[in-house]
Amino acid sequence: MTELPTTVAHRLTGRRVEITDPLDLTGAGRETCEAVRFLRECQGRALKVNWRAAGHPSYDTTLLHHLQPPGELPGCQFELTSWQSAYSYGLLYYRRGPEFCTLMDRRASGTAARLTLDHPVLLATFRRLQKPLSLDELNTDERQAADLLTAERLVLVSGEWVVALPPRARRWPVPCTEI
Repeated sequence: MTELPTTVAHRLTGRRVEITDPLDLTGAGRETCEAVRFLRECQGRALKVNWRAAGHPSYDTTLLHHLQPPGELPGCQFELTSWQSAYSYGLLYYRRGPEFCTLMDRRASGTAARLTLDHPVLLATFRRLQKPLSLDELNTDERQAADLLTAERLVLVSGEWVVALPPRARRWPVPCTEI
């Protein structure tokens, strides 16, 4: 198994991850992007994560409904309950091809969107955003690509930082009958 990002203090036991400190979900900067990246990587590996959130999110938390919900989301009981009831493994993921990525987004109830990223700049930007980046690190074309991905709800912008939301599917998330 590939190593998980080291930016979040955690303990891995079998297929379970225990995160000791609350994760910053406020949307104010790099810490939120690092937290989302960590949760995304755990989701992509089908790991069970036990975690708590810190801070009140300044963005629509439905962006994160594809990630395992926290045990606590202070001051946001409605959002927490909504997240817990909406969560299911495989709501949002991507699969890599040689010169493309295919994304499946089922976060909105009753809908499914399949997108293919094959434009070179869009694909390269999506791949770069697997790690949190400062918006200042993106050139003009990458910034436009990031804006398109943001409009499609595939990246989270947190302050001046940005990170991709879909986990890479390493385990097939749907029953074989739905292929």
